[in-house]
Amino acid sequence: MCPSTHGYFRTIGRFALFAAAALTVAIAPAAAQPDFYAGKQVTFIVGAGVGGGYDLQARTAARHLGKHIPGNPTIVVQNMPAAGSMAATNFMFSTAPKDGTTIALIQRGMLLAKLTYPSGTRFDIEKFGWIGSLNSETAVTLSWNATAPHRTTKDLFEKELIVGGIVSVDPETTPRLYNSLIGTKFKIVSGYNSTAQIALAIERGEVQGIADWSWSSFKAVRPGWISDKKITMLMQGALQSDPELKGLPNALDFIKNPSDRQVMELHFTQKTAARPVVMPPGVPAERLAMLRSAFAALGQDKEFLAEAAKSRVEFNFVPGQAVDKVVALIVATPPAVAERYAKAFAPAK
Repeated sequence: MCPSTHGYFRTIGRFALFAAAALTVAIAPAAAQPDFYAGKQVTFIVGAGVGGGYDLQARTAARHLGKHIPGNPTIVVQNMPAAGSMAATNFMFSTAPKDGTTIALIQRGMLLAKLTYPSGTRFDIEKFGWIGSLNSETAVTLSWNATAPHRTTKDLFEKELIVGGIVSVDPETTPRLYNSLIGTKFKIVSGYNSTAQIALAIERGEVQGIADWSWSSFKAVRPGWISDKKITMLMQGALQSDPELKGLPNALDFIKNPSDRQVMELHFTQKTAARPVVMPPGVPAERLAMLRSAFAALGQDKEFLAEAAKSRVEFNFVPGQAVDKVVALIVATPPAVAERYAKAFAPAK
């Protein structure tokens, strides 16, 4: 491997620490601007279905965000879940108004979509205005005790686990990658629009579990599953293991060679900016700065934080500048690694 590739992945391995440190840095308020947003409505598109983690976070944020934007615009949430945020992201890149009145919370899979779904991707991630991310995430794999025999991580490598999937989104892409890189035996039933739908499918017995559900979202949507011992936690997936999941094996623990590790780390890099909020290309820089400042202020808003805590909706704001660095890392992916990622991600023949 060339030295530049080594340096690239050392950067990825350190990124989670950088993002955490960035949260402690105050974002300077945008310079005073005319009240562009006064009397206006801001459309907040959610590239995910109603009732899932993305939707819950967006709606909680939208109820408080307007008071932190000069002019105090009304924030209206609109869901656009088709194709795992592909429709929403393509819309934001080419069709959405470029004046700052439309923002979107897109699913993190869009950060790597050009590698995984090149035919449907009509955007360049480096050209968006990245406002920030509402959270960084750790994936959890779990099975439903009433229908699945899986009780240990080892069972994932020995017994087929039928899991719900969402086209081009982590609940589907991650198990494909796990099957390819570490030899798990996930069988994916695709076609769901949100993790909330997959949760219902698990409870109805349509599938036996889920291979990648964000830990923060899982705790918000189904908090009783663990306390009622309805599920078994089998594995986690992130660049760094979550302290709350101490003792739960990380998918990276099962990687057998450096080249496979590079591919898995690339996949997990998107989780460091797991709930990214974007503006279309071409929005005036001062409005991007205003929105970045507004989201930073939202993270300190006591009323917002109280509602989030009451609703068990977890936020861990990642500043826009940190998301810029995630995007730069992904764009700089060495071609050999990008090619291996695309092949590893592809469905089994």
